This record gives sequence, structure tokens and C-alpha cells, in this order.
Amino acid sequence: MAGTNITEAEAAARAAYLRVDSYEVSLDLRPGDTFRTETTVRFACAEPGVSTWLDLIAPAVESITLNGISLDPASHFIENRIQLPGLGANNVATVVAAGLYMRTGEGVHRFVDPVDDETYIYTQFESSDARRAFACFEQPDLKGTFRFEVTAPEDWRVISNSPTPQPKNLGDGRSVWRFAATPKLSTYVCAIVAGPYHEVRDEYVGPYGTYPMGVYCRQSLAQYLDAEDVFLISKQGMAYFEEKFGLPYPFQKYDQSFVPEFNAGAMENAGCVTHHESYLFRSRVTDLAYEQRANTILHELAHMWFGDLVTMRWWDDIWLNESFAEWASHDAMVNATRYQDAWTPFLVLRKAWAYRQDQLASTHPIYSEMPGTDTIAANFDGITYAKGAATLRQLVAWVGQEAFTAGLRSYFVKHAWGNTVLQDLLDELEVASGRALKSWSEAWLTTAGANLLRPFVESDEHGMITRLAVVQEPPSAPPGLPPILRSHRIAIGCYNHEGEALVRTRRVEVDVAGPLTQVPELVGTPRPALLLLNDDDLTYAKVRLDMESLETAIRALPALRAPMPRALIWAAAWDMTRDAEMSAGQFLQLVSAGLPVESDVSIAQQLINQSRMVIDSFAAPDNRDDYIAGLAATLRDLLRDGEPGSDLQHVYLRGFAGIATEATDLQYLAELRSGTQVLPGLAIDTELRWNLLLRLVITGSASDADIAEELRRDDTAAGARYAMQANAARPTVEAKAAAWEAAVAGNQLTNSLLAAAVGGFAQRDQLDLLLPYREKYFREVPAAYKGRTHEMASTIGAGLFPNALVDERTVEMADESLARPDLPDSLRRAIVEGRDTVERALRARAYDSK
Repeated sequence: MAGTNITEAEAAARAAYLRVDSYEVSLDLRPGDTFRTETTVRFACAEPGVSTWLDLIAPAVESITLNGISLDPASHFIENRIQLPGLGANNVATVVAAGLYMRTGEGVHRFVDPVDDETYIYTQFESSDARRAFACFEQPDLKGTFRFEVTAPEDWRVISNSPTPQPKNLGDGRSVWRFAATPKLSTYVCAIVAGPYHEVRDEYVGPYGTYPMGVYCRQSLAQYLDAEDVFLISKQGMAYFEEKFGLPYPFQKYDQSFVPEFNAGAMENAGCVTHHESYLFRSRVTDLAYEQRANTILHELAHMWFGDLVTMRWWDDIWLNESFAEWASHDAMVNATRYQDAWTPFLVLRKAWAYRQDQLASTHPIYSEMPGTDTIAANFDGITYAKGAATLRQLVAWVGQEAFTAGLRSYFVKHAWGNTVLQDLLDELEVASGRALKSWSEAWLTTAGANLLRPFVESDEHGMITRLAVVQEPPSAPPGLPPILRSHRIAIGCYNHEGEALVRTRRVEVDVAGPLTQVPELVGTPRPALLLLNDDDLTYAKVRLDMESLETAIRALPALRAPMPRALIWAAAWDMTRDAEMSAGQFLQLVSAGLPVESDVSIAQQLINQSRMVIDSFAAPDNRDDYIAGLAATLRDLLRDGEPGSDLQHVYLRGFAGIATEATDLQYLAELRSGTQVLPGLAIDTELRWNLLLRLVITGSASDADIAEELRRDDTAAGARYAMQANAARPTVEAKAAAWEAAVAGNQLTNSLLAAAVGGFAQRDQLDLLLPYREKYFREVPAAYKGRTHEMASTIGAGLFPNALVDERTVEMADESLARPDLPDSLRRAIVEGRDTVERALRARAYDSK
């Protein structure tokens, strides 16, 4: 949208002369397409006489008043800015406007439940969408107190950052909720959640006091709300963080709402967290899903201190908010909850995301300059979250756990309710640890890419190590950024056979720096069967195994009883496959040997997903059918022989349903779905029925009538999404044309339905149907960005890139498109990343064809 960008330079200039005192915001959540919003903001100006502006994205402004003087909206509301001329030393501005209800998950999102026609509203303001709800100074370092007043139907619940007050009934079916003032907050962590939400109450009692807690969801999902577990994880996290950070929970209460059509996993609104309602499980899920939900709960809770209490000055430090919360959530899970192996899923799932992102041409430093708000959203990625968290874990190892904790406590005390930059945190950590962190910061935070660590091992005729060194290679840096060799604190594990098990018999920690680091601690010791660099996953780096260790891993991987070393070996194998150092066939052979004995659900799930990606992207076309048949046979055998009712059985079925191709396998899926076949211990519930149906639809084994019938059985918002995806996945020319028209040419889909249509459209089993859309993508998608919000445009740009068409023509067309000077920045990034994906696939396919 034109005029939405706020540059860092102009935000810094505004912050230099303004100090915000308070906001009073009144919202009338009336029926229709718009709501009434009235804002009064009180602020001081250090340079009386200058002009400034308030940010507002709204279809209409009714009135503007500055210091008692009425301003003409027609001449003072220009490109989403309320111009405020001639400021005094102290100022009061009031803006009355019509705000637009959104269907994109941004600003004030309005949703009507198809089950009971009830209306639900929530806000999502990060990073700069508070201005869609009320006039404000939309930047994190102009904090103010907020006093919200909300008018809504009398049977609704209204939740905000302050405790919910007793509403005043207006006598016309509506009530008014007048909330007490908040502490000083940035605009992006304010929130309103309103509707006939189902509510469950509890409280946390800790050393600093008692805090009320609430959990909310739609009425039609109340039966799936396991509030007891949500409260348990939240209380465990709150107790842990209060002790760890040395400060009480900063707000008066803690509410969590599971809301519809949310774009992210969750959002850290102060005292009023919003979660994606997919965390309410309508059907059987694995314990890993509960673990990932716990991680999200703790991630948002950690933000109450790091992000809400102490906030970055500008968005170039957003990594600190997200990386810190990512690190803290896993730290809390390991030390305060039942999920004591949480660092293994972090390696398997989260760091895999980071490594992939960090090897694209679009990679960027963890600390990345954000020249304006239009550039922020693209960097909410694997680097900002997972690489940053892994780097913080490396920092903990570098300075020591006690020093790190002491530095955090000092940081929170010194900067509570204020704004900071990275150096503020480093200063406290340097004092606490006695270690200078300037070089560490420069190496880890201002450079891009992942280093590669290789072992160099020599031994004598008696099998004793005569030399051991760690070779470090620089990452392939993007243009403008030099390659870097970083300092790493790593563990090296020595594993040997004890009976049928492969166990760690020795572990040493060393500091790795420069291109070659000698490890004298292991010289003169027997060469182990398996030598594992970065054991316990302390640093962020790609790892290789020496030939003898790789042979041991391939032959004896099942003998490794601990999940972390297995996960590290699988990560190395996956990275070698992506780098065309291991063929697709070799990786799949390793999976066929390791998957049947893999007991960790996160590893098993990831191996199945990676195997399918290997087949679709990295396998030579002539080998693909054999690879599919082999993986399907492995999964079919595991389904037959697996433990009834186990999480692994559930994972095997989903994996099998994602790859089944042969007529007999498809018939088996159809019989499972119809109930004529039964898997002992596993009920084919709603989610699995859709999962099975989707595969049948993709392969032409189910009809339009089957989709319609399943939607009648599950006539819910989730059912509508599944039906949209299934309809787009049909293997017909007409289905692809309809999905493309709805997603690209039309503009009527909500954010969740758009994502479903895009997700169903591109199926790697339907390349002939997708081929005509390659040219259409590069011709039509740039125009589709106009008039769409970032979230909606990015769904189209990234989701429809033709990366299933792995050939040189896709690369050529991407290059031609990237030469256009008028390409939107977020679309440019999507094309760059899509091009990289296709080029990597071409290299891997060439290696697999040898």
C-alpha cells in the first residue's frame, strides 16, 4: 500500500524531540465493515514550533484536533499520516476515524464462525499495524501508557493488556469496557480481543505475588481447549523466568487467547498473548505437537520481560527479541517442564530452518539494518529466530551460564520499561563475565552464513590418535559481506561400542578459532569408532564426519541410544545431501536403515519430511519412481509392524499418506478412510480423514463429491480450509485455473483460505498441469502485489513460485524477472529464494544421476 513505510531515519528524528505520555483509545466494535476509533494522545515536544505526524491507516478521518484547534482532515490526513503542525511544549491531539476490519490477520481482524455465526475480533499489531486500529506514533521507542475503552455487544468478553473491568451496560444490547491504564508500552504490543469467547480462569502464585490467568477460545472449539495443560506450562515458565531473570512478572495479569486465522504461531502482546488456534487439537496429535505448543507458550511468556518490559529501540534489534525468546523457551522447557530433551527438536526442526535460510542468496546477518517498516516483515525468518537462538546458546557457552544469567538480571533492572540497543545487553554481559564481546559480536551478529567444521584425524598402526584438528571453512557470503571464520565453543564426543550400544566414552570442550584448531587433549588416546564434532549442539555450524566415523554412522546409527548425537548425524547427512556431497539415493538408503529403529518422534517426522523433499527436489528424474516405491514400502512395513497407538504409528501414517502412489497403496488409504480397513490402536479422526483424502485427491483417486461430503462432515473453519486446499489440489486443468484465479486475480479470500488455496495448487505430482503457470507467475504475480498487505502478497509470491519445475528455464525466467527495477522488495526476495532452491535441486539431481 502506498505511503505505509516509516523509515528509521524519520522515526529517530521524531523520537529526538517527542516524549509520549499517554494514549486514550476508544473503539466501537460495531457491525459492518468498519469500526469507530477515537484516540487522544498526550505528548511533550522538546522543540516547540516544529511539526510532526501521527500514523493512521484508515478509510476515513472524521476529525482532527490539536491543542484545542480543529484541523481539516482533507488537508492534514495525507498518505496514512495525520500532520500536526506548530507543536507546543505539551500537546494533546485527538483523532476520530473509521477503522477498517481486516480479513488478512493484520490490524483489527474480524472473523465469523461458520458453525454458529458468532463474530470474533482480535488485533495483531506487530510490526506496524497498530495504526490500523488507532492514530499513534508507530515506532517502538515512543512508549506511552494506554487506556482502552471498548464498546461491544453485551454478551461478549473483551480482553486487553490491563485486567478486564466490569462492563457498563448501555441498555441497547451493548456494553462499554473501560480498562485501567497500562504501564509504558510500545504500540505493537497493545491488544484487544473481543467476542463471545469461552473462558477458563486460574492464577499463578509466586514469590512476588498472585497473578490472575485466563485462557480463551471460540465457543465452537471449547471442547478442545485443554486449559489445564496450558496453565501448567505457563505457571512452570513464570516461576522459572522470575527466578532466572531476578524480576517479577511485569504485568498485572496473564491472558492467552487462541484466535482464528492468525498469521503467526503467537504474538507477545503485553499480558494478552494471542495464539494460533491450531494449538487447540481437534484430533489426535503426537506428544511432539504438545511440546511445540509448550515452546510457543514459553516463547511468548519470555517476551514479557525481553521485548515488552525492555524493548528494542528500532527493528534492527528485532533479532534480540525473537532470538532471546526462542533460546529462553527451550531453556525453560529443559529446566522447568516435562520436555527435558527440548534441545533435540530445536536442532532437528528449528536449526534446520535456520541452516536452510542461511544458505540462500537472501541470507542476512542476525543483526540486520532495517531502513524502514516495509522491510521488517521479511526478516521474521529462520535467521532471526533459530540462528539467533543458537548463537545465544553459543554465547552462554562462551561466557558461562552464571555470568550470562547475572548479565541478564542487571540488564532488566537497568532498562525496565525503556528501550535499548544490542550494546546495552553486551555491556552487562561483559561486566558479568569479564570477557570482551566486541569481536564475538562482530563475528556472530554482523556477518552471514554458516561455517563448516570438519575433523582432521591421524592415527598410528595401533589405532592411537597422533593428531586431531578441527578445520573451519567460511560460509559463502552474499555480495557485500566478507566471508568469516568465527570463534566457537564446541564439544567433541568420542563414541565406542559397548555390547550392542554405541555410547559416548569421552567428551572434551574446546575453543575453535581460525582455519585450523589443534585438539591436543585427544592425542594419544584410542581413535573412537565415531568422532562427533559439536556434540551436544553447542554452536551454530555445519558439521562433517571423517570417513571412518561416517562409515560407523551409516552402519551403526541405530546403536546410538541418545537422540542428540543421532540428530546431529542426521543433520550432517541432510546437509551433505543438500550440498550434493551425498546422493539422494545414499540419503534414502540411510533413512531406510535408520527410520525403523528411530525412537525419537521429532527425528522420525523430520526424516520422513526430508525424504519426500529429497525425492521431489534432489532425486534424478529417472530414479524418482524407484525412490518413491522404496520409501512407501518402508513406511507401509512400519505401519504394519509399529506399536499400535504410538506416536510413531501416527507419524508413519501421515508420511505414508503423503507419498502413496501405487494403486494398491491408494486403495489402502481409501479403505482406512472409509473404515473398511483398521489400524490397531489408531482412530481415523477428522484431521486424518482430511489428510488421507488430500492424497487421494492429488492422485485422482477421489472426486469433487468426496470433498463436498467431507466438508459436510466437518462444516467448520478448519474444514473450509481443508476443502479449499483439496479443491486446489485436484489434478485437472479446471481446478488449477480456479485456484489461480481465486488466489492471484481475485482478492476475496481471507488470509487462511488464501494460504490453503496456494498450498493446494502446487503439487509435485502434477508438473504438466503446473507448467503453464510458470510464465503466468512471472507475468501476473508482480501486479497482484498492488493493493495487498504484506502478509497476503507474500503468501502469493513465495507460495506460487514454480520451484517444482526444476530446470534451467525456471532459473532463466527468475533472472529476467529480477532484472525488473519495479519489483516489490518482498517479491524480489521470494524470487531470489525460489531461484536458489531450483539451482540447488539441479546440482543435487546431477550428483544423484552419476
